[in-house]
Formats: sequence, structure tokens, C-alpha cells
Amino acid sequence: MPILDSWDIKLSTNHVLRAQGADPDMIRLRRPSLISSTDEAIIRGTLLLKPIVLFEKYKVKGFRHDRLELIIPGNNRRSFLSGALIAQHIARAQEVVVMLCTLGRALDETVASLFNYDPLAALALDGFGSAAVEMLAIKTSNYFENIANYDGYKTSMPLNPGMIGWPVDVGQAEIFSLLDCEEIDVSLTDSYMMVPNKSVSLVIGMGEEMSSARTPCEFCNLKGTCRYQNHYE
Repeated sequence: MPILDSWDIKLSTNHVLRAQGADPDMIRLRRPSLISSTDEAIIRGTLLLKPIVLFEKYKVKGFRHDRLELIIPGNNRRSFLSGALIAQHIARAQEVVVMLCTLGRALDETVASLFNYDPLAALALDGFGSAAVEMLAIKTSNYFENIANYDGYKTSMPLNPGMIGWPVDVGQAEIFSLLDCEEIDVSLTDSYMMVPNKSVSLVIGMGEEMSSARTPCEFCNLKGTCRYQNHYE
């Protein structure tokens, strides 16, 4: 399966703090020590990053009964993406891109090790990882949006398991059935969590009738409580 591994992930202190739902200006005012911890985490974390994206593009056979049926070349099995979110956003797609973004295991392992003797540094590094995998997912989505535009298509907003209308257990199982995730050393636990932890799975619909007018925040389970809902715009 195709792999993209040439990514330039550069994060500022503000990026990392905002990815954790914090207000950078307030942190600088009330807890300046966290700024130093964040800056150190950026330096350390950047050396640990191994951003990789595994993906596959599938043509759509059709949509019915809340299921988007995909064409698997050379395979007679039937593969689907299913659920209310799929029906709402990519039912009219002509193609879908299924992708998995990960930062690799080194960052996870370092965070786990740091917790034993420097919890603050571990938390800062974990926050850096969250911001970095978020940026990787955004860059990947933009990459495929540009490809779609070149082909005369529009794209849906990126959909990932756990959004309202696409439960984690359903979405993760479907995505992992469509990707050979072992190629990039990513696995799925019995509770549908990805290992390494700093990984994101996504689906984007492509077609002439796609629309991305709405934002992922509108379909997040934290809608109404998140202090940083406009971050993903």
C-alpha cells in the first residue's frame, strides 16, 4: 500500500498549548514554568518524530442502507463504511481515501519512561505528540484535497472514528480492514485503541458533489464543553 513519509512537522509553543485546550496567553501569565516545559518538549519531541501516512484510495460501488460499498480490486469480498456520519457526508462520493497517520513508537516509549521520574516533562511531551499528530492529520487532509481538486473533485471534511454518528468500534474495525496497518507498525487493541497512541485514522470522500462546509467540531463528543472548538478550522 502507498506510504507517505516526507512530512515537515514544525510546532510552536502556542500550537502545543492549544492542542491541549489551553490559552497560551493565560499560561504565560499564570504558569510561566509550563512555557519552559513546553519549549523543552518541542526540542526533545521533534527528534523523536517519525511521521508516516499509510493510505489507499477506493472507488465507490454504491450506497444503500447506511452503507457505502467500496470496490476492492481483485477481491470478491464486500467492504463497507457504515453509519449515520458516513451517510451524511460521503454517501455521494465517487472515491474515498482511507488513511492512517502515525508518529511512530519512539515518542510513546519516551513519554512512558519519563513518567517514572519526571511527570511534568512527560505530560509536556505527550502534549507535543498530540499537537504533532493533529498537524500531520491536517497536512494529510490538505494533501488529498489538493489531489482531488486537480482531478476536478471536491472533498468531504475528514471523518474519523469517534465522531458523532461513527462509533469508534465500528469505524476503527472498518478502517483497519481496509488498510494493512502492519506495514507501518500500527495495531489495534481489543478496546479499539491504536498503538502507537499518537496515531489518527481518517476517511475523506471525493467526488463532484462533495461538500466540506461543516467542521469536525460539530460532530465531536466534546461539543459544548471543549474550550477550543475553533482550533480545527
